[in-house]
Amino acid sequence: MNAAANTPVLVEARRGDIVENRHRGSAAVADSKGAIVAAWGDIERPVYPRSAIKPLQTISVVDSGAADALALGDVELALACASHAGEPGHVAAVGAWLARIGLSPADLECGIHPPYNADADAALIRAGAAPTTLHNNCSGKHSGMLSLALHLGVPTKGYVAPDHPTQTAWRRVLGEMTGLDLSAAPAATDGCSIPTIAVPLSGLARAAARFAAGTVHGDACARIRRAMAAAPFMVEGSDRFCTRVIEVTGGATLVKFGADGVFFAALPNQGLGLALKIDDGTPRAAEVAIAALLLRYAELDETAAATLAGFATAPLYNRRGVEVGAIGPATGWLPVV
Repeated sequence: MNAAANTPVLVEARRGDIVENRHRGSAAVADSKGAIVAAWGDIERPVYPRSAIKPLQTISVVDSGAADALALGDVELALACASHAGEPGHVAAVGAWLARIGLSPADLECGIHPPYNADADAALIRAGAAPTTLHNNCSGKHSGMLSLALHLGVPTKGYVAPDHPTQTAWRRVLGEMTGLDLSAAPAATDGCSIPTIAVPLSGLARAAARFAAGTVHGDACARIRRAMAAAPFMVEGSDRFCTRVIEVTGGATLVKFGADGVFFAALPNQGLGLALKIDDGTPRAAEVAIAALLLRYAELDETAAATLAGFATAPLYNRRGVEVGAIGPATGWLPVV
């Protein structure tokens, strides 16, 4: 049997009167005791969470004492959790962090890509300047790993290697947060060159719930939650989904996107964690699906609910700005309330 047949359609994009695209996916909701309270699709199939687990990867930076020893504040810890847009504020903050700990952009092993923010990218082009490692959306996470390496007294060069202490540290934490033995889990290399470990959505949802409630690594989770809530711009950037959700909920809903359609969400007030994977990896579809879940499970005020509803169901426009369709949750899956 085709596995896709058991994976529900979570999101539909309509053009005119017909459904043009259907996006299948799976999702899980867990509570702080580890119980799965709701699920759709195959939540036991391992998926690569990619950047969705950056808040969990940051735990080792805090628990090790590196954050205190190097005086990392909310901005740095939010950047460690970030997939930022390469805006001037992001670039300046990462550059200042590295300089303060005696390192430079040359020490980052994340690679280079243009800024995700169109204005920042255009400004570089106008200036005749090339992007650097600071513009990489993962430069904050990598700065956190370099900070951990310095604190541990281990080499900073080659810190992206699977057996480097900075990588083994967060993998150990991931196992503790998910409650899984990940020693034989599928592994590969992420876009920014660090290892990525496949985990089932059930484990990722449990980790999100434990992160929300602080039942495991409680002090570190609380500090990272506060940082994301205090500096949401650093987490993604201007008008981007994760930043907007954190801003409009005042940090009561913490969300983190991962490449290829993954989401991790923590609801501290409810002690719930959410995990989502869109099979075809479409980012916009993943935003629609997680927004629908948050409308169902987060306790949102009127303003926050309106913002999330705008992400969950939105018109589609052509190049002339003419409305030609809409994208939203698939009929019969999860009602937007």
